[in-house]
Amino acid sequence: MTFQIEFSSISEKFLRKAQEDIRNRIFDKIKQLKEDPFLHDSKRVIGKEEKVFRVRVGDYRILYVVYFDEKSILIFDIGRRERIY
Repeated sequence: MTFQIEFSSISEKFLRKAQEDIRNRIFDKIKQLKEDPFLHDSKRVIGKEEKVFRVRVGDYRILYVVYFDEKSILIFDIGRRERIY
């Protein structure tokens, strides 16, 4: 089952400003999420109303929500680990 990826304006802005090597590593992880939204290193973020998950890419985190009905993943924030939670 392949999921469609959608980006929030915040995550799109981060990707536009990110260095090319960081952007490439993040896109590699996003490709993995398309195939399996619950990778071995993904974790649920506690304290959010929706079921938000995070996955690490080096010093960065990707926060996302999985919508099974629509077979889509919304990536709503990407940033350095100390900023994201």
